[in-house]
Amino acid sequence: MLLDYLKEATAPHQAVAAGISILKKSGFKELSLTEEFKVAPGGKYFLTAAGTTLIAVTIGKDVAKDQKFHIAAAHTDHPCLHIKPKAELAGGDYLKLDVEVYGGPILNTWLDRPLSIAGRVALRSDDIYKPELRLVDFKRPLVTIPNLAIHMNRKVNEGVELNKQNDMLPILGAINKDGDEKQDKEYFLTLLAKELKVKKEDILDFDLYVYNTEEGSFVGAEEDMISAPRLDNLTSCYAILEGITSGERANGINVGVLFDHEEIGSRSKQGADSAMLKMVLEKIYAGLGFSTDALNNSILSSFLFSVDVAHAVHPAHTEKYDPVNVGYFNSGIVLKLNSNQKYTFDTEAVAIAQALCEKGGVKYQKFANRSDVAGGSTLGPIISGWLPMKTVDIGVPILAMHSARELMGRKDQEYMEKLMKTFYTI
Repeated sequence: MLLDYLKEATAPHQAVAAGISILKKSGFKELSLTEEFKVAPGGKYFLTAAGTTLIAVTIGKDVAKDQKFHIAAAHTDHPCLHIKPKAELAGGDYLKLDVEVYGGPILNTWLDRPLSIAGRVALRSDDIYKPELRLVDFKRPLVTIPNLAIHMNRKVNEGVELNKQNDMLPILGAINKDGDEKQDKEYFLTLLAKELKVKKEDILDFDLYVYNTEEGSFVGAEEDMISAPRLDNLTSCYAILEGITSGERANGINVGVLFDHEEIGSRSKQGADSAMLKMVLEKIYAGLGFSTDALNNSILSSFLFSVDVAHAVHPAHTEKYDPVNVGYFNSGIVLKLNSNQKYTFDTEAVAIAQALCEKGGVKYQKFANRSDVAGGSTLGPIISGWLPMKTVDIGVPILAMHSARELMGRKDQEYMEKLMKTFYTI
């Protein structure tokens, strides 16, 4: 279930690893981006890019060159803190981690919480061009970022700006005596090597994120809400995985894409604003013996769901939302519409999305931003720029978006999973 996935998917690398586990249990076989795709009708496949993007594919038994792709895309990353190469910062008898802010988190929500570290480490190997890559997740409260006491910050409840370099540094421990090993300038590397059971000198580099260790939970008088870290956007990742492992179209190709780097603009080799997905579709068609022209025809007649979270109305700040085009908890998935293409807008595509919801017994709502409030970015406009097909931006409505802990309606996740299963079946 979603809460189990949230617990495992602590960073993009871990989100992909947890996704692979789900796919393998359903019989998906791995492909390599650097090799010819050996695919066949009736096959189920997955591949990864840079360890943080995951693509799942099912090919119908009766697939033909004029088939239609059904694609759903989400993202594995979330706003958080990323550890810099030289990680140690000593001072004031504390050992701190030097971090940078990744994406756009609500900074104060990261204070006074039990935090841990997860990601990937590159180790020395016999082949210079192929370092050994290992995932690591400490899976325990390892660091925290303390607030300044109100006695020293009397205006804290009036709103205080946090400095990203000074105020957001996690404490790894106290340096409390002569000879304390935390005084070692490479203490963090030593700690990392111990966790991986390798020699410190074999660590070449790392890509590590600080994450909230608190587990998700059901909340509310009737447990009708979910409070958890990383709802943006692991709710969508999990729904796509559930859909593609259970839905099957005999005459079509289903694709689920979990991209990285959405929170920082998607402009990377494993992000949505790259040629990667188009390359994958080309390799699938080549593996099936279909032409490039046939691929382009199929793309033009295909359908894409950009699946990201949406804004639910905040009970204390209704003035921040459009008066009528809003989303509520447990009232269904949200179709996100914007004529300026901040969310992909296409009336024909929206109509198809509504019909799919009705077919699957899925409740839905339509959302538009206040005309004087700019919305966030999504995958939809980016992907449809590379793949010109009918596209709709959708998501489950949440509160506290980009907080270290977010809130959503329990039924809305069920609706999203049901829609993905319907989409991958019809």
